[in-house]
Amino acid sequence: MIVHVTDSADPRLDAFRWRDRQLANRLDRAEKVGAGLFVAEGDLVVERAIQASCTPSALLLTDDMVERFATLVPTDVPLYVGDDELRRDVTGLGVPLSVTGLFRRPPRLSVDEVTTSSTHVVVLEAVDNPTNVGAIIRSAAALGWHALILDPTSSDPLARRSLRVSMGTALSLPFARSESEFNLVDQLHEGGYTCIGMSPDPSAHDIDHWKPSSKRIALFMGSERVGLTDETMTSLDAIVRIRMHEGIDSLNVGAAAAIALHAYAPR
Repeated sequence: MIVHVTDSADPRLDAFRWRDRQLANRLDRAEKVGAGLFVAEGDLVVERAIQASCTPSALLLTDDMVERFATLVPTDVPLYVGDDELRRDVTGLGVPLSVTGLFRRPPRLSVDEVTTSSTHVVVLEAVDNPTNVGAIIRSAAALGWHALILDPTSSDPLARRSLRVSMGTALSLPFARSESEFNLVDQLHEGGYTCIGMSPDPSAHDIDHWKPSSKRIALFMGSERVGLTDETMTSLDAIVRIRMHEGIDSLNVGAAAAIALHAYAPR
């Protein structure tokens, strides 16, 4: 359904203006079916959302993109066509993207669901910057990791910035959020995982030399400010570090994750 719009204040475009918290709190609240909506920004990310069988609610796009996307979504999905100024104003981005998509969030997965079908999972604890989450997801997907687990305080993989930085790979990498009342390391141990943590501490194993013997690996990454919690650190099977030049104590968590994900990637 093609709809040409000329007024950026058109109420039919309101959802494209919502921030992540508004999007995630709209529509369905039942956890088993997901909560609300997410926004995919850019033609590649929108196309990947469609390929991942996410349900589109509406698209905002340029006239020259209509033919391409009209064949990819159901005929009852509104395709709002607007000029550069309108699209820039509605989305709040400095660049008027050719396509922005509004999608229903997919069903939420449990930790058990993502771990039983995986051998390599990355676990994020208090990684609250969506740019870092997106970068880690992109590396994990590129290097063949099977799933992502987030603690309750880590950023949403489907947040606008996270999804944009991951180039839409967050839609193809299964993810789950752990419950605060469960010890995630214990839960992963029960599933046969060797749990490895990252730390710049000099007492940690050198990542170039220490290799796990297990075929099931869970790689834990913590907050850039304080790292992994003491409770997690004492429960892990091993702690590894990346060698640094003298005077440099750490890397950005996204960069550190890329190195570790490559070192322990599925072969």
